Amino acid sequence: MSRSRLRPAASMAAPPDVASASSWARFRPRHLRLGLELRPDARALAGCLVLELRAEAAEAPGPGGGGGGEEEALVLDAHPALRVASVALRACRAGEERCGFAFAAAGPAPRAPPPPAPTFPGPAGPARPLPFRLEPFADFGAALSVSLPAALDPRQPFQLIVRYTAVDAPAIWWLDPELTYGNSKPFVFTQGHSVCNRSFFPCFDTPAVKCTYSAIVKAPEGMHVLMSATQSTYEEQEGVYQFYMEYPVPAYLVALVAGDLVPADIGPRSRVWAESCLLSTAVSKLSGRVERWLSAAESLYGPYIWGRYDIVFLPPSFPIVAMENPCLTFIISSILESDEFLIIDVIHEVAHSWFGNAVTNATWEEMWLSEGLATYAQRRITTETYGAAFTCLETAFRLDALHRQMKLLGEDNPVSKLQVKLEPGVNPSNLMNLFTYEKGYCFVYYLSQLCGDPAHFDAFLRAYIEKYKFTSVVAHDLLDSFLTFFPELKEQCIESKTGLEFERWLNATGPPLIEPDLSQGSSLTSPVETLFSLWTMEPLDALAAAGSVDITKWRTFQTVLFLDRLLDGSPLPHEVISKLSESYSSQLDSMNAEIRIRWLQIIVRNDYYPDLHKVRRFLENQMSRMYTIPLYEDLCTGTLKSFALEVFYQTQNQLHPNLRKTIQQILTQGLNPLVAVDSTVVTADAPAPGLEEKPSEAANGAISLRDVNVSA
Repeated sequence: MSRSRLRPAASMAAPPDVASASSWARFRPRHLRLGLELRPDARALAGCLVLELRAEAAEAPGPGGGGGGEEEALVLDAHPALRVASVALRACRAGEERCGFAFAAAGPAPRAPPPPAPTFPGPAGPARPLPFRLEPFADFGAALSVSLPAALDPRQPFQLIVRYTAVDAPAIWWLDPELTYGNSKPFVFTQGHSVCNRSFFPCFDTPAVKCTYSAIVKAPEGMHVLMSATQSTYEEQEGVYQFYMEYPVPAYLVALVAGDLVPADIGPRSRVWAESCLLSTAVSKLSGRVERWLSAAESLYGPYIWGRYDIVFLPPSFPIVAMENPCLTFIISSILESDEFLIIDVIHEVAHSWFGNAVTNATWEEMWLSEGLATYAQRRITTETYGAAFTCLETAFRLDALHRQMKLLGEDNPVSKLQVKLEPGVNPSNLMNLFTYEKGYCFVYYLSQLCGDPAHFDAFLRAYIEKYKFTSVVAHDLLDSFLTFFPELKEQCIESKTGLEFERWLNATGPPLIEPDLSQGSSLTSPVETLFSLWTMEPLDALAAAGSVDITKWRTFQTVLFLDRLLDGSPLPHEVISKLSESYSSQLDSMNAEIRIRWLQIIVRNDYYPDLHKVRRFLENQMSRMYTIPLYEDLCTGTLKSFALEVFYQTQNQLHPNLRKTIQQILTQGLNPLVAVDSTVVTADAPAPGLEEKPSEAANGAISLRDVNVSA
């Protein structure tokens, strides 16, 4: 791979990544190949990594992009969950075909078979065993340090071969059949954002490094395997799946899912995968729509480069809402019942195909370069396909959530910066919050307004994608390109405009310096504001309030905006909550889960006992983190903790162990005041981002789970 695909073209060298223990600045990967065997009975993944790379010049900086390490040391990001069996080095031959893998037959219990072993075509050169050690790094990972031969020719590529078994890895989520809809086959998926894939396979786990990858996967009969790859085949005779990603991607975008999955086409380049009982619903919700969204995105930002855009619906145990894995978006099946949230979540992931996947933030300290731009692109796509009013309504809903989070965090909190300082040992997932999305969006929106016409800004973004695709960038790459594309703005020194300086946007704490004009959405937002005013004015005229509008005719985003504002005002006077229940409770019962969860939170925050049975019924039927954590948090911060304990003990066996552990933490410790959003939060870090044992879900979740498109 050429250097232009490995570093930001404008920045010459990527910044240090304190979340990576690896020596990524001293070695350049050319291709990553995996041999994987799924062993659901042991909840283990046996793997073999064949990493083709070459050494950089000696003057390159040391591990993590910092100061020097010893020249003969190669360090990969890893995790204590990886039981490394061996490491070896092999010289690459020019034009050599990719290796295969030999999978061992099952041995007598309790002895597990060894990990897969590589098989090389033709007369294979010898693989030289190398000394290695797994060293502590942070609570979300470890360093696999490998001693290389004293001198490596920087011009000569070589292969590093690592055989290992992953057990209890934060990136790998094993589900027993009971946690699936079909209740018959085991299920497994990976979640790599932001720093969890180091527990899936040893790697340079930093967004600054990209390379192509391929994989051969063996799975038990009845488990269909999918990966985030441009090519996939099933070799029936060998019983293995083969995958190839022809474009360079960062390690966190390598993803795998396997289970009782069946496909259905929904467009010329898209299909959905789901368990059979969900398939017809998924098809009915998305058939024809995804192609419409892809076409709209292409008209704005240029060709869709990844070939296929498929979607796999995962069981409710999936720890986040959606993940933008290239070619194969992962999305939680629970969202299927909420049409408007499904639309927004999928379009957001579509937008990541350009912003985040093709062009990636080089450091986790600037995640807004992916999330802020993807949110802006998402709203341009929804404006093209659903109109400005709908886009403004959804934006108003999200900005309300941003201000709610700001109120809780305080305006001086450093996590409200767009360029957040990541301290050593801190999981990057802790930086995922609404500022990443919505403050980032507001900055991008401000840039678009400077151009005078959104179409001109679309043209700039097309040029930006073309210039930087398959690379990783920093903020100044985007901003320098912007000023170069619009020289008249550069002549005006627009980057230094008092009060709106680019540096202030990036490094000031607090709310966005400017928010978008949402007046085009007033036909949808004004009725919400009017109804909220009627219900909160004194004296209350409940008949007039309830009769002023039929909320069953509202869009979902109108209803959730109204309910969120009631939540913000809770606890409400007893007369208000009782009349709200009398007027709306039966109507809300039949609405989707995004609406019901908010109404139930209102019930809990107001200690409204007459409707408490509805909270119990909801929790008895929910296995999803995004619909259980907010309720348990609210129950445990009020007077209903004993009720929460009772419901939990009755329902805990239907929950994934990670979710069960998180709820136990909430019940025993109360609400965690931290409001960081972990894309996959768990014990020490989350795979979608938290890592220690497994993602310990953020115990602050009501805001993080309700209000953020956690797609990493």
